Amino acid sequence: MSVTERYKEAWESFWRDAPQEPGSVFWDAEPALTVGLHLALFEPELTAAGLPFVDLGCGNGTQTRFLAGRCRKVVGVDLSAAALDRARDADLAEQAEYRQLDATDARQVRALHAELGDVNVYVRGVLHQSEPADRQAMVDEIAVLVGERGRAFVVELSERARPILFDLAKDPAGPPPKLAPVLTHGIAPAEVSDAAVRRYVAEAGLMVFAAGELPLITTEYASDGTRIELPSHWLVVGHAPEGAGGPHGEE
Repeated sequence: MSVTERYKEAWESFWRDAPQEPGSVFWDAEPALTVGLHLALFEPELTAAGLPFVDLGCGNGTQTRFLAGRCRKVVGVDLSAAALDRARDADLAEQAEYRQLDATDARQVRALHAELGDVNVYVRGVLHQSEPADRQAMVDEIAVLVGERGRAFVVELSERARPILFDLAKDPAGPPPKLAPVLTHGIAPAEVSDAAVRRYVAEAGLMVFAAGELPLITTEYASDGTRIELPSHWLVVGHAPEGAGGPHGEE
C-alpha cells in the first residue's frame, strides 16, 4: 500500500510553508532535549554493533544530524521532498544521507533494506500524525527494516496529550503560533491510543524489550512562559531472539 495523495500533499505544503529559522516548527526541539534523551535509553538495548541508523520521518533533519554525529552511518527518510531539501541544506558537513520514502510502501522499504541490511530505526512522533489506515502498514515495514538484528525506538504522544492539545487549539486567543500551522495543514496530532501502538507492534511480529514514559518537549511556550511539554511513551521493539518463545506486544 502507499499513503494517500492528500496526506502526502499535507506534509509537502507544511514544509514548504514552515519558517526556516531553527526551532520554528512545533516539535523541532533541540536534540539535547529529544533524541539525546532517547538515544541514552535506546543504546543499552542494541545488540548488534555498527548497524546503520534510519531516522524515519526525519523532517528537516535536526535529530538526524545529532544521530549522525554518534553513529557510523545514518540515513534520514521522509515522505516530504520539501522536508528533505531542508535537511540537506542544513547538513553542511554532509553527515547523513537523506532519502524520500513512503514508509507504508513495501516495495520502497524492501529496496532500502536490501541496500542497507538490518538497521536500527528511530521513529519519533510519526504514527500519531499518520492516517489510521496507514499505521499498521508502517509498523509492518519497520519490522522489515530492523530485520533479525536491529531494534526500533518508537516514541509517540500519549493519549493523555490529546486533551492538552485540544485546549491549546481552542484557546480563545487562538492556538499557539507554532501549533496553528500543524492544524491548518490538516495534520492531526495525538490521534492514536496507547493500546493501539502496542497492538500494531504485536501484529507486526515484534516484541517490546523496554518501555517507559517521557515528556515530549516542544519549541512552544505557554502564556505563563513555561515550555509546553506533552506526555509521551516510548518502546524499544524488535524481533524476538531465536529460542525466546516468540514475539509479543507486552513487556
